[in-house]
Amino acid sequence: VVKAFEMEIIPAERIVAQIGDTLILTCNTTGCASPSFSWRTQMDSPLGGKVSSYRTHSILTMDPVSIVNSHSYLCTVMCDGREIKEKSVKVELYSFPSDPVIEISPSLVAGEPATVICKIPDVYPSERLEVILKKDEHVLREKYFFEDDSTNTETKTVTYTFHPTAEDIGKEITCVAKLPIADMDFEPKERTSSQKLNANFGPQNTVITASPGNSLMEGDSLNLTCVTQSNPPAKTVWSKYLAEESIQHLIKNNVLSIPHVHFNDSGRYICEVINLVTNKTEKATVDIIIQGAPVITKLSIEPSKTVQEGENVSIQCSAESNPPPKVILRRKSGNADMRPYSARSILLPSVMFQNAGDYECLAENKFGKSKSEITLTVKYGPRNTMITVIPAAALKEGETVTMKCTSSGNPAPVISWKKKKATGESEKISKNATLTMRNLKSEDLGLYECEAYNQFGKEEKAVKLYVQARLEEPDQTIPLIIAFSSVAAVAVPAVAILIYVSRQAKINGSYSLVKALRLKV
Repeated sequence: VVKAFEMEIIPAERIVAQIGDTLILTCNTTGCASPSFSWRTQMDSPLGGKVSSYRTHSILTMDPVSIVNSHSYLCTVMCDGREIKEKSVKVELYSFPSDPVIEISPSLVAGEPATVICKIPDVYPSERLEVILKKDEHVLREKYFFEDDSTNTETKTVTYTFHPTAEDIGKEITCVAKLPIADMDFEPKERTSSQKLNANFGPQNTVITASPGNSLMEGDSLNLTCVTQSNPPAKTVWSKYLAEESIQHLIKNNVLSIPHVHFNDSGRYICEVINLVTNKTEKATVDIIIQGAPVITKLSIEPSKTVQEGENVSIQCSAESNPPPKVILRRKSGNADMRPYSARSILLPSVMFQNAGDYECLAENKFGKSKSEITLTVKYGPRNTMITVIPAAALKEGETVTMKCTSSGNPAPVISWKKKKATGESEKISKNATLTMRNLKSEDLGLYECEAYNQFGKEEKAVKLYVQARLEEPDQTIPLIIAFSSVAAVAVPAVAILIYVSRQAKINGSYSLVKALRLKV
């Protein structure tokens, strides 16, 4: 059976192709041993493709499809040089290759105008394009391009300007592009893109919270928390107002913690928040009050706690508390009686050794009281040097006499004894405060000197010793001794310093006298 000569184009009749894709048209024959193929457009325009012919079929390849391919294509076949047949197919074009591209101002700042741009790339035919711009489900703008008369692919743009708010953060901007060509079969006919908003704003609504509160007792724990609204998160810097409007910078953290508050932690604290993107700052302040019993912060003696007699001395006491304390600085006397001197300071010009002792500072308010003590030590040279002679009666040869020298001073004086020689020179005879001489002889009479010495000076006192020679007649001695003793008892106590005036030294007989003499130093 011989088949009749037939031909066909695949795909047949009507083809919908997207610009940029590849389109292949195939012209097939049957019933012809040696077919000859030719391709042309209905308007004799350029083919815009490549033809490849084979024994029984011919292929027209359009790669890529462009706007020039929007034609009806005819395939003509001549069979064995005699019979000719032809068929045509219409190529209809569109371009909707990708989803919309959303562009938002790179740095949205709340309250400042921002622009959203939706671009639909390489669309054709644009006069059929519909675009909807939404924020979440709220339509911002719709646009139709009916008036376009496109002859090729174009990128279409829809623009919308708005003022973002902090509430817009996280909301979605959606661009919906539609190419609804009813008589063209292609997918998709709708493309969508979305992008979340991230508006930069703030800082704003900055507040400070104080825990456990604004008024605390000394020693409590304090936490100050600075809270603000800001995107991106703001940097926080804490500071505190000081005297004379100066500012002390503290930490860079949103929480300022003081484990144990002190009185000097009272004051106004500032939280400054800074958004480095919006370049905006905001401040909040809080006043903190610390209350409690007084604390003595200073109790001092200037120039030193140990001074030399004659120096100028200042004793200072300072205390702090809230409410302010009543401060008393006073000296403690030997009987523990307090003698107030001053509210906060005592000045001792040309200090004397009598000013030495313990000083007390007392601070008090309604929450309690506090006290502290300090000791003032005054260094001074020897004084009040005294000589005591025992027995305090007439002395005879062979008897024993004890002479004791005392003196005050700081540091304690070193005491030594000297005896005046006939030549007028003094000879050191003892380094003890007490000088005892036994078996007195006549050569022991004379002037004895006591010297008290320390690094701040010296003081001397003297006593003249008279020794009575022993008498042969005992009946004469007894009455005279009795008489002398009775005079001595009336004149001087038994353990006092013996100071005999000149008339006592002239008693009849050769009895001894002890006479204390003050030397002029």
